[in-house]
Order: sequence, then structure tokens, then C-alpha cells
Amino acid sequence: MATFLYRVGRLAFRRRWYVALVWAAVLAAVGLGALKAPGAVDEEFSMPGIESQKAFDLMEQRFPGATADGATARVVFIAPGGEKVTAAENKEAIEKAVTGLGDGTQVASAVDPFQAKTISKDGSTAFATVTYKVKSTDLTDASRTHLEHTVEGARDAGLTVEAGGTALAAETGPGGMAEVIGVAIAAVVLLVTFGSLAAAGLPLLTAVIGVGVSMATILALASALGLSTTTGTLAMMLGLAVGIDYALFVVSRYREERAKGAAPQEAVGMAVGTAGSAVVFAGLTVVIALAGLAVVGIPMLTKMGLAAAGAVVIAVLIALTLVPAFLGFWPNAVLPRKARKSGRIEQSTETNGGARWARFVLRRPLPVLLLGVVGLGALALPAADLQLGMPGDEAKPTSTTERRAYDALAEGFGPGFNGPLTVVVDGKGAADPKAAADSIAKEIGATKGVVSVSPARFNDAGDTAVFSVVPSTAPTDEKTKTLVTTIRDERPGIESRTGASYEVTGTTAMNIDIAEKVQAALVPYLIVVVGLAIVLLLVVFRSLLVPLKAALGFLLSVLASLGAVVVVFQQGHGAELLGVEQTGPIMSLMPIFLVGIVFGLAMDYEVFLVSRMREAHVHGESPAQAVTSGFRHSARVVAAAALIMIAVFAGFVGESDSMIKMIGFGLAAAVLFDAFVVRMAIVPAVLALLGDKAWWLPKWLDRVLPRVDVEGEALSRRPGTEPAPDGTPDLEPART
Repeated sequence: MATFLYRVGRLAFRRRWYVALVWAAVLAAVGLGALKAPGAVDEEFSMPGIESQKAFDLMEQRFPGATADGATARVVFIAPGGEKVTAAENKEAIEKAVTGLGDGTQVASAVDPFQAKTISKDGSTAFATVTYKVKSTDLTDASRTHLEHTVEGARDAGLTVEAGGTALAAETGPGGMAEVIGVAIAAVVLLVTFGSLAAAGLPLLTAVIGVGVSMATILALASALGLSTTTGTLAMMLGLAVGIDYALFVVSRYREERAKGAAPQEAVGMAVGTAGSAVVFAGLTVVIALAGLAVVGIPMLTKMGLAAAGAVVIAVLIALTLVPAFLGFWPNAVLPRKARKSGRIEQSTETNGGARWARFVLRRPLPVLLLGVVGLGALALPAADLQLGMPGDEAKPTSTTERRAYDALAEGFGPGFNGPLTVVVDGKGAADPKAAADSIAKEIGATKGVVSVSPARFNDAGDTAVFSVVPSTAPTDEKTKTLVTTIRDERPGIESRTGASYEVTGTTAMNIDIAEKVQAALVPYLIVVVGLAIVLLLVVFRSLLVPLKAALGFLLSVLASLGAVVVVFQQGHGAELLGVEQTGPIMSLMPIFLVGIVFGLAMDYEVFLVSRMREAHVHGESPAQAVTSGFRHSARVVAAAALIMIAVFAGFVGESDSMIKMIGFGLAAAVLFDAFVVRMAIVPAVLALLGDKAWWLPKWLDRVLPRVDVEGEALSRRPGTEPAPDGTPDLEPART
């Protein structure tokens, strides 16, 4: 591996014009393809195998042409100062507003609350439901503006008017400002690390090129592969982060080889042969983690994972080819200021901060290990109370009309009104489907925890009915989850009496089912991803204990970050500091995202840091000396890489969307814990305690495992690498 990549690096250096032109051609080709390709599809979120999804599919099958997925808006009217909405002036203003709401070109219907009897018992609150002909993603700005202007008109009449629903849910995601902040902080970190604008700019430039290629490819293939507009979000975030990191490691190793006296071309070859090998295997661990998202069984998540894995592969290829080519164009530009004229870096004999920290840990490994494990363990304890769900309008800031509409409906109609259950009755097997549906509705209505049941609505064939069930508790309340379970548990007895079957769906039931399926998939996902990564690390380090230690450390950091998320977003401690106004359940996909993304990044740091220790050990240093050498060469660069990751993820904490805020906080916390506590403290402490045993491998396993030479042992045996004479860059001219 190291010898092959050494040759790749030297070839990219010599043929730098060809390499640069090939990547420019690739970028132009996929960019042109993205411009000419049909637009990305708006993929429906689905999770095969859960009851709520089956019920939704049955509704679409039995009610053809119904706009079940059309956008909706729920406009809430509140009478002023103790008045009732039925008062003449208030009623006139509401009816006028409803008429205006129904005038939109994309509106299917606007239901008058006085006809539908959607008025609270105390008469202070009423709501009108507006249904659109298209999905929320297809609503025009004119339709949303019309809705907002109509609401403002009703407010001018003296009513308090708020609106919620999917019609107001504009597409949100990590905004451009989050990426800009992350890149800006990354630039500062790189500048401080390298002390050179060129050395700081090169990783940023190559990372942006890689993200450009990845995103253009996704857009070009979106229609053909059925990719949605959200598929590229994860690819862009991870492509940028790992692209910077991988280039950072190669450039850092190049500078190190130049400091040893190597000529530029030789330094590039050595950098790609050693750091490039670590990049390849670190990239493979990330790809494994992302491709493993297919285990969860959510098609959209699988596509996001595969798209992001593709972005990581491109980042690896760029680090191995384009970075060496750019170093060929400007071999001295990435060196410190004093070394640019001479073309050589004075090799410092002073002990740096990384080596000093390693020696500190080596002198007292047990206290450092216990402190790290106990500290992360304490942070992980709240994760035992983790409640999964999908936060809705209740998690939005009170400054939004959606949140105020949610609160007004909960106050006027009860907390369960915001999360009704939908029951779909399949009466094909019943003698009298309508009688069976009525009987099912009555029995469900008599269940403890049910406030009301709406009249059943039948399809044209008369064999399928749909009705709503309003719980007494809020959508995210544990009692609502218990109610859904109770209704489903009553099904066998009810079906045997009526001859008809039924299923429970709706947003609330869907969220409950998703949370349960994700929890069930988490352990198999961990087994697959961690198992494959342990095998990969066995090949890299040729050690049995180092991969096991790496996996256990990762689990500890992930549990600690989950605990931190629970403390802030579920329990509310320190929530106001992050702008979180409403606590609640943790997003169902959060643990999967956290495991998938952070596992790959954690293994990045493990490979880059420990591979240098392995390299030193293979070259004859004692275990303690190898730990110190690894930290001397890699600690500063790994710390810089981690700070860049934390900056990129922490930028999302400033977003208004609570789910994006939660993801950003969780990922930033996980990288912080894993890089600085696990990799920088627990890892050297464990290696110090294990000594030579850390690198032990059973003989039978040593014979079975392939030898990939990540540490570059074969390169160190090469006869005579030619150092550059003092004062000359010794560049080999490009062969064109």
C-alpha cells in the first residue's frame, strides 16, 4: 500500500498539469451534467415495515385521487379580551378571512369553522383548515404570501390569528451562513497550525473542489437514481469536513519530510505513501459507517449515506492526487516564511506540546484513564433516559406563528388536538363494512385516554373507512405512545367480532413507529459498522487490542455526546444558552446520525494518531517512545483537524431550526469528547498500561491478515532518498 501510494504521489507531482486538467475536466463534466439534468425529485419520507406506513399506503390505494399528501394550513382565530368568536363582529371577520383563504389558485378547500363546528367549548377559539392541491414543497411564494396577507387582514379586525401546518414549512437545512462560519474558523485554525497562507489555503481549496464534484454528481444523477433535494445535505457537510482534514494530513507530512531534508518530489511521495495510506483507511472506515446506514431500513437515509460515502471517496482521491499536484506547482509556498527562500525547513529539536502531553500521560496513565472514563461515563448517564420522537411545531421558538398556533390549539381544544391519530378500517372481509367501522370507532372511543372520535369517512367502494382519534395527551407525551400501543393491542378482539381489520397511522403514530424501529436497528447497525471497522483496523495496526480499544473508546464518546444532548434538549439544562425555548424528545434519527458520522471521524483520528505510533514502533522505538513520537508528529495536526470539525458542526447550533441545532450540538460534542478525551488522553493511557502487549497479534491471525504496510516500513528500506542540497529547491521539471 505505502509503496503504491508513494509512486502515485510522485507521479501526480511530475504530471501535475495532467492531474489538474483531469480534475478540471471532471468538475466541468459533472457540472454540465448537473445543469442539463432534470430537477431532483421531492422524495416522500417512508419507512417500509411499520404499521403507520402500511396504513398510509392503504389509504393511497383505496382513496385514489385524494390529496393525502397535499399541503395544509390550520389558521387559528382567538377572540379578544374574553369575547367569543361567535360574536357578530368576530364571526364576520372570520368568515371574511376564510373566504379569502379559499381564493388561492393552489387551494383545494378552506373549511369554515362555523360549518365544521371547530370551535372550542368556551367559544374563545376557532380554527379553519386550508387544504392545498399540491405538496408543501410545490407551493409557490405567491400562495404563501396570500396566506400571510389574509392572516394579517384578520388581525387588523382585532382578532389574534396564528397559522400552522405544512404549508408554512419552507424547506430548511444547514444554511449557507453555517458553512461560511465553519470554513472561516477552519481557515484561522489552519493558518495558526501552519503559519502559511498557502498551507492553510490548499486544504480549503481542494476540499471545495471535492465538494463541488460531489454535489454536481449528485445533482446530475438525482433524477436517474431517484435522489431527493435533501440527499446532498450530509454529503456536502462531510465532504467539506473530511476534505479539509485529509489534505491537512498530507500537507503536514509533506512539510515534515521537507524538514528532514527530502527534495520536494521525494517529500510528496513519502507524504502520500505514509499519510496517504492513513487517509485511505480512514476514508474506508467513514465509507463503512455511511454505507451501513442501509441497515436501518429507511430508503431516504440509505441514499443520503451512500451519497455522503461517495463524497468521502472523492475527498480521498483528491488528497492522493490533486494535493500532490498542487504541491508540485508551489513546492515552497506551503513552507513557513523563513524556509520559502531556501526551500528547506530547519528541523526543530525542541520538544513540542504534543510530546510534553504524551509524557505527562505516560507518567500517570492510570489516573488519566480513570478520570477520562469516569468523566465520559458521568456524561453518558442521562442517555439512559433518552426519549426518541420527531419534534414538531411545539419545538419552534415562540416568536414563530406556528408555535403560537400550536399553543393556542392546545389551550383551546386540549393538548392531544395537535396530534390526532388516524385509524384506517379495511372492511373488505366484513359482511357490513359500515357497521363494522362504526363498531370499531365506538370501541376505540371508549378506550381510556381518548377524548373524541370523528365520524368515519368512506371511499367510493364503501369498503374502507378513515376516522380521527384525538388523545387526551400531547403528541410527544409517553401516555400517547401507551395509548397507541393499547389501541393496537385491542385489535385482535375487535377484528374477531367485526370481521374488519384496522391500522393506526397519522403523524403522531408515524413518529412513534419510526422511533421504535430506529431503536431496534441501532444495535444491528453498531454491530455491522463496528465489526467491519475492527477488521479493517486489525489489518492497519496488526494488533488485536488496539482496534478493540478504538471501538470501545468510540462507544464511550458517542454515549457521552448523547447524554449531553439529552441534558440540554430533553431535560432543558442550559437550553436557553443555545436558544432552545422548548424541550422535548430527541429526534428519532439523531442516534443513527451520531453513530454513523462520528464513528467515521473518530476512526480518522485513531488511524492518523496511532499509525504514527505504530510507525515509530515498527522502526524500533519502545512502546513508550512510540507514543511520544506519535504525539510529537501528529497531536497538533489531529487537534487542528478536530477543531475544524467542531467549528463546522457548531456553526449549525446558530440555526433557528431545532433539529439542525440539535444535530450540530450533538456532532460538535461528540468530536470534542472523542478527539480530546478519548484519542488524546484515554488512548495513550491505555497504550502506556499495555506496553508491548498493545501490539500483540496471535500468530495464526498474523498469517491470515494481509500486509498493507500503512506505516511505510517498505519506504524506509528504499536505497537512498536524495536530499535537496542546501539552498536549492531541487525540483524535477514537469514532463509533458
